[in-house]
Amino acid sequence: LVFEIHHNKDRVIEITVRSDPNALVDLTEDEPVDVDFMYTVKWKETNTPFEKRMDKYSLSSSLPHHLEIHWFSIINSCVTVLLLTGFLATILMRVLKNDFIKYAHDEESADDQEESGWKYIHGDVFRYPKHKSLFAAALGSGTQLFTLTSFIFILALVGVFYPYNRGALFTALVRNLLLTGSLFCGPLFVTFCFLNTVAIAYKATAALPFGTIVVIFLIWALVTSPLLVLGGIAGKNSKAEFQAPCRTTKYPREIPPLPWYRKTIPQMAMAGFLPFSAIYIELYYIFASVWGHRIYTIYSILFIVFIILLIVT
Repeated sequence: LVFEIHHNKDRVIEITVRSDPNALVDLTEDEPVDVDFMYTVKWKETNTPFEKRMDKYSLSSSLPHHLEIHWFSIINSCVTVLLLTGFLATILMRVLKNDFIKYAHDEESADDQEESGWKYIHGDVFRYPKHKSLFAAALGSGTQLFTLTSFIFILALVGVFYPYNRGALFTALVRNLLLTGSLFCGPLFVTFCFLNTVAIAYKATAALPFGTIVVIFLIWALVTSPLLVLGGIAGKNSKAEFQAPCRTTKYPREIPPLPWYRKTIPQMAMAGFLPFSAIYIELYYIFASVWGHRIYTIYSILFIVFIILLIVT
């Protein structure tokens, strides 16, 4: 084996290894062969700065045949957005158009008419949901996650975020009252433990060392949890009592039995499928990067897909 070590002063920039074609051994005969294993090391000076040693991997991600797939992903997502907004606008305009005309021309007669369709439930829209605490926790976790993702994208786009340090990625990801803290961090921690255990079992370099896991846990315990408590106290003290913009009826209106496709689980599946269909091509590259055989560096395209995902959602 011939090792070529490229160095800039005392920093190793790149190591390449190849086999010497003149040192091949014929193993076609079924008999023992004495083999001498040898290696040669060649040191070569390079002007590449240590901080830019990974740039060649970024360039390989930007090759035309890679970019074509990414742009196809964006076009696919844009078509999804256009179809969704088109369908939604058509439905809303057909439903609301007559009502708008009615209210615009004669508000008094419109008030006297019997309510129909969506106007039946206007007095139930701002009724408190059954699981208020879970709703608030989901909203809080989503806001934290959205803010965190936005800041990570900004860091990535300006070149501060370093994609080759896997520990830093997880540490940045976990910077997130008990229910809010566990609603996002709990499933994330379980998923991370499973992935890390698999990586350790396969002796993969993607596995995080014990020290990094301890640091992540300490960030959650010493930074996230106190901030959640402070946020809860600040939210309680800073906001006045909620006032709905329209009156809520005393008794909730009875909802007629729904067909199976309009019940909670099918609606959740549809609501998850549409955003997923907008980003699934880009997700392939992200998961390939998480599992270690690719390096993801095209954050500009990922940011565009992220914006499209927000619109679809």
